[in-house]
Amino acid sequence: MHIIKENAEALVVASKEMRLVVNADKTKYMVMSRDQNAGRSHILRTDNSSFERVGEFRYLGTTLTNQNSSQEEIRSGLKSGNACCHSVQNLLSSSLLSKNLKIGISRTIILPVVLYGCETWSLTLREERRLRVFESRVLKRIFGPKRDEVTGDWRKLHNEELNDLYSSPNIVRVIKSRRMRFAGHVARMEEGRAVYRVLVGKPEGKRPLGRPRRR
Repeated sequence: MHIIKENAEALVVASKEMRLVVNADKTKYMVMSRDQNAGRSHILRTDNSSFERVGEFRYLGTTLTNQNSSQEEIRSGLKSGNACCHSVQNLLSSSLLSKNLKIGISRTIILPVVLYGCETWSLTLREERRLRVFESRVLKRIFGPKRDEVTGDWRKLHNEELNDLYSSPNIVRVIKSRRMRFAGHVARMEEGRAVYRVLVGKPEGKRPLGRPRRR
């Protein structure tokens, strides 16, 4: 906590030297530590300012949490994707547009919203399932219902039928492909870049007891 306070005071001093003023209402701080009691005080006070402690915040369209978890970011991406899908649902359900055109709308309008920043996600089976459910919901709207050959009633397509109709890689494979591409991009960076040092660096200290969280 003492180090955080020193950094905050240094930020205020440096801002004054540049004739700038730190807006305390818009400036927050977050503590990322295994110790849940680290920085327990929720208000950081300096000479003339006080900064609120938060558990997560949005930075350049990405949700950062104090536990370094991507679950909230994936949940936020799916929420934005549902809103985007709702805004173009008339196009996806229209009988005037071809299936290929509807798929193109989905890949160029909906998927970029959901997969923003997916290169840094660590997916669990639960998160993969949620992403596949969202993709299936969009594809069912694109391909529409199917008449049952036995009963003659209209019904929704099953996942196996969707896989046969949709030849492109599913959303999980797209995420893994982007992650591999981003890893290659980082590996080609200059040695002085911070991201490259994180990739090739060796953590110091010892691991805590217990099974490590999947990354």
